[in-house]
Amino acid sequence: MTNLTKEKSAAAYLFSAPVIVASLGYFVDIYDLLLFGIVRIPSLTELGLDEAAVSIEGASILNWQMTGLLLGGILWGVLGDKKGRLSVLFGSIITYSVANFACGFVHDVTVYKLLRFVAGIGLAGELGAGITLVSESLPKRLRAIGTSVVAGVGLLGAVVGYFTVELFSWRNAYFIGGGMGIMLLFLRIGVFESGMFNLMKEKHGVAKGNFLSFFTKKSRLILYLKCIGIGLPTWYVIGILATFSNEFGKALGIAEAIKPGLAVMWCYVGLASGDLVSGMVSYWLESRVRAVTYLMIFTLIGAVIYLYGGINTATGLYAMCLWVGFGIGYWAMFVTIGAEQFGTNIRATAATTIPNMVRGTVVLMTTLYTTLKPLVFEVHAAGIVGLICFGIGFYCIRTIPETHHKDLDFVEI
Repeated sequence: MTNLTKEKSAAAYLFSAPVIVASLGYFVDIYDLLLFGIVRIPSLTELGLDEAAVSIEGASILNWQMTGLLLGGILWGVLGDKKGRLSVLFGSIITYSVANFACGFVHDVTVYKLLRFVAGIGLAGELGAGITLVSESLPKRLRAIGTSVVAGVGLLGAVVGYFTVELFSWRNAYFIGGGMGIMLLFLRIGVFESGMFNLMKEKHGVAKGNFLSFFTKKSRLILYLKCIGIGLPTWYVIGILATFSNEFGKALGIAEAIKPGLAVMWCYVGLASGDLVSGMVSYWLESRVRAVTYLMIFTLIGAVIYLYGGINTATGLYAMCLWVGFGIGYWAMFVTIGAEQFGTNIRATAATTIPNMVRGTVVLMTTLYTTLKPLVFEVHAAGIVGLICFGIGFYCIRTIPETHHKDLDFVEI
């Protein structure tokens, strides 16, 4: 009888409004976030760019979007701790929905860059605020599973994005993304604010949403940087291996042209599956650190095979995108670790800025990759970037405090 009661209690938590709404919100977020990567070639080709210009301007637009994510992460994180988690969920989705809808009308590369920058700012708020709300709403034994459900459902937005582009034009894909975001606003009505935030809000003399507080105490800064470092391999896989898969296909001598959009889709199929599994693994092991370490090792093996395993077919390359995608399925766990490390008064700031700092590092990764390409060719350039990302990632996850059993009802002073 006791076990049955526990099961019912767990199900009630995992299918509660905060989890459902955060999951659907992240679904739309990922659809819009990855949409440019999927439509990069067809959209820029239609705007009149040749193959070389598509590569250069495509990387530039991606960098603009990632810069927007970096700045937006700070903006929404601070607002999340000052005004509440729900206010961020509303504000961010309005921003990126309008920007993505406008992308459907674009006819100029400069305007395209500006709109992706604005979209990036909006997209920065969804995941961190959602993970924070869910983490503070669920009992600690279920936090890992709850946040994994959010990410697992949300990441399927990339799959829907790919098939939307296949069935419709790239312009209609942007219109659909903007429309889904506006529809999501109506689902947000009726979701309650985090109880921990409401209690913290009443406390006087507690600094809320102070982004600079991460830099005023050495131990806190080191912890913050380690949280960012854990996530580097995730966006190395997405931003380099999947996004530039067409270049690796040519470098590996694969006869069939590789579609980056399809590579990204398979990567996210794996990522969604991995996120669901990682939550269960963390739950069984009662350890965030060990769960992430095992998945990071799995990803590293896949990345080595991807680049140096002698893959000579398009099917093989897409299969490896699925492999490395599954490996970086610790994405939700990584964001949860970031949320659990810090007090309620800066938790949304941490959970929102950390993943967007990682996304922002794509600018550095792509810059290093494009700089190294003429010197050591595509495969080795990607290998060098990967070596750096995985080296930092392993060091950070093996030296960060375990948070599986941590009580989150505390503030930073």
